[in-house]
Amino acid sequence: MKEARPIQIVLAHEDNHNFELDEDALERILLQEHIRDLNVVVVSVAGAFRKGKSFLLDFMLRYMYNKNSCSWLGGNEDPLTGFTWRGGCERETTGIQVWSEVFVVEKPDGSKVAVLLIDTQGAFDSQSTIKDCATVTFNCFSFLFFKLNFLFQVYNLSQNIQEDDLQHLQLFTEYGRLAMEEIYQKPFQKLMFLIRDWSYPYEHKYGLKGGESFLEKRLQVKQNQHEELQNVRKHIHSCFSSIGCFLLPHPGLKVATNPNFDGRLKDIDCDFKKQLENLVPLLLAPEHLVEKEISGSKVTCRDLVEYFKSYIKIYQGEELPHPKSMLQATAEANNLTAVAAAKDSYNKNMEQVCGGDKPYIAPTDLERKHLDYKESSIRQFRAVKKMGGEEFCQRYQEQLEAELEEVYANFIKHNDSKNIFYAARTPATLFAVMFALYIISGVTGFIGLNSIATLCNLIMGVALISLCTWAYVKYSGEFRELGAIIDQVAETLWEQVLKPLSDHFMEDNIRQTVANSIKAGLTEQVTQHAKLKTK
Repeated sequence: MKEARPIQIVLAHEDNHNFELDEDALERILLQEHIRDLNVVVVSVAGAFRKGKSFLLDFMLRYMYNKNSCSWLGGNEDPLTGFTWRGGCERETTGIQVWSEVFVVEKPDGSKVAVLLIDTQGAFDSQSTIKDCATVTFNCFSFLFFKLNFLFQVYNLSQNIQEDDLQHLQLFTEYGRLAMEEIYQKPFQKLMFLIRDWSYPYEHKYGLKGGESFLEKRLQVKQNQHEELQNVRKHIHSCFSSIGCFLLPHPGLKVATNPNFDGRLKDIDCDFKKQLENLVPLLLAPEHLVEKEISGSKVTCRDLVEYFKSYIKIYQGEELPHPKSMLQATAEANNLTAVAAAKDSYNKNMEQVCGGDKPYIAPTDLERKHLDYKESSIRQFRAVKKMGGEEFCQRYQEQLEAELEEVYANFIKHNDSKNIFYAARTPATLFAVMFALYIISGVTGFIGLNSIATLCNLIMGVALISLCTWAYVKYSGEFRELGAIIDQVAETLWEQVLKPLSDHFMEDNIRQTVANSIKAGLTEQVTQHAKLKTK
C-alpha cells in the first residue's frame, strides 16, 4: 500500500461555487476489503478558517499512529506532518480531504471500528460565499452531514463562545429540528466545543472540567434572555445527544509569529502540550469512540460511500437545499445501503455454490439455491431499520429484487460455461445441421429434386463457414460480437428445432421400449402359464 497521505474527495470549484465528489478516490479508501463492513467513526474539526484545525488534526494523526506509547506527542525536534497546514492569514485547505489510511481500532467490548479523519476548508474566508459557508464550513458538519452528522464533531472556536457562534449553529439545529419531527430521535450525536487560546484560566481552568462549567453558563436558558437566544440554546440541547467543552491555552508566541514554525514541540508552550495530551485521547481513545447510527442502524464504511453520493447530488444548485431534500437524501442513502448489504450477502452465498472454480451444478438445484438466498436477502433488507416509510422502502425492495435477478442471470451463464456439453452446443448444432442437410441433399438429388438439393448444399456451406468462423473466434478472441451471433443462432436452432425433435424421438423410443418390455413380459407370463397347464 502507498504511504498514507491526505486525499481530496470533494473539490470546491471557486468559479461557480459548486462541489464535485471524487467517487473513485472515496471508494478506494472506504471499500478496502478489511474495513468496508466495519462500523465507522468519522472525526473532523469544524470552525472558521485560519484557526488551526489542520494543525490539531495532525496531532490526532500522531496519536492514532502512536496511541500505545506514553510519548505519542513525539520528540521535540520532530516536524508536524500529515494534513497540510501553515501559518499566516490566507487559507490552506480547500474542499474536503480525508486521510488515506483508515485506522482499525478495537474497542473495550472487543468490537472493531474504522476511524476516518477528515479535514475541510474553513468557514468565512474572503473567497467563500454564504452558500459555501453553509456547505463546506463546519467541516462536514454542514456539508454532506447537515442533518445526520456522521462525525464526533469538534467545533473549533477562538478565545470564547460568542453569540454569533451560536447563531451560526442555529441553521444546523433547524435542520435537526425537522429531522426530529420525522424520525423522533436526536439527529446528532456528540459535539465538543473546543475553545482555543483560552485566556481566563483563573475563572475556568484549562481542560474538560473547566470547559463544562463554562459551557453550562453559556448555554443556560434565562428568563430575561431574548426569545431568539433562548430558542438557539434549546435547539442545541435538543439536537445533540452529548455536548462537551474543552478549554485549550494558546500554543505560544513562537507558533503565532514565527513564519518558519513547522510544528516542532520545542517551540510550543508547555501548558498547550499538557492539555493536548488530555484532549486528543479524550476524542480518540477506544472507550470514547462512538459509531454513527441512523434509525437505530450503525453506519459502515460501505454505507458512508452511499451517503456521500446521495448528499452531493442536492448541493449542485445555486441555492441551499431545503431541509426536506436533506431528509429525502438521507432516506434514499439509508435504503441504498440496505440494498447493497442484502445484495452483497446474496452474492457471497451464491459464490459458495457456483462461483469461481466451483464445479457445475444442475440448473434446478441452482434455481432452488437462488430462491432460498433471494428470500434470505429480502428478509435481511426488511430487518434493517430504514427511513422514508413503507411505501418509500417498497421501491427499494423492488429494486433489490430486480438486481438479484440480474445477478442470478450472470450466475446462470457462469455455471453453464462450466458444462462441457453446453460449451460444445454450438459446434454440435452446426455439425448436426450439416449432417442433416447432407442427407437431405443426397436424397433429393437422387430423386431429381435438384433445386432443393442445391439449396441444402448452399445452407450446408453457410453452416460450415459459420463453424470455421466460430472456431477461429474461440481460438483468437477476435470478432467476439460475430461469435456471439453464431452462438445465439445455434442456441435458437437447438431450442426451437433440434431439442424438440430429440425430445420427441427420445419420447417415442422410451414409449416403444416400455411397450416392448410390457409385451415381452406378458408373452413370457402366457408361455409359463401354458407350460403349467401342459404339465
